[in-house]
Amino acid sequence: MSTAALEQAISSTRAVLAGVKPDQLDDLTPCASWKVRDLVNHVVGGQYFFAAMAEGVPQTTGGENFADGDLVAAFDKSSAACVAAFQADGVMTKMLTLPFAQMPGAAFVGIAATDTFTHGWDLAKATSQPTDLAPELAAQLLTGAKQAIPDSFRGPEPAPFGPEQSAPAGASNADQLAAFLGRTV
Repeated sequence: MSTAALEQAISSTRAVLAGVKPDQLDDLTPCASWKVRDLVNHVVGGQYFFAAMAEGVPQTTGGENFADGDLVAAFDKSSAACVAAFQADGVMTKMLTLPFAQMPGAAFVGIAATDTFTHGWDLAKATSQPTDLAPELAAQLLTGAKQAIPDSFRGPEPAPFGPEQSAPAGASNADQLAAFLGRTV
């Protein structure tokens, strides 16, 4: 497996981040307990988390406020570290120890891509940007999510995913993915 899907998710989310305006940082998001600023911090900081897990080292960042600075530059820096970590020799075949499971790097890079992409959708929805993001990638991630996410991972927060929602007829692939992951489309 390669980092292609992760890199596409990063590109999609970066474009959404570029459209976030400072006066939107306190707006609500589809993530029940997060405002836009919290979601920005999660998206940027999440890239460092993914990198640390791929490298097999404790995460050395956490709690930073990326939303009050140049959030696109912060995302560029964190996502470059993330991609580099997954591209290191042997990472895709190595068993990674994560806070919630052990899995090969090839599986974890899929989680990183889905998380990055879906939270880009969340930001787009929260900031009134188009949510029809990267249709082919969204379809690929939806297929993977349907195979990988059991019902036991669903429920109210702090469960990783809410109950699956219905997407309206004709919904984009990204909207269908968001609904599958528990978002109201």
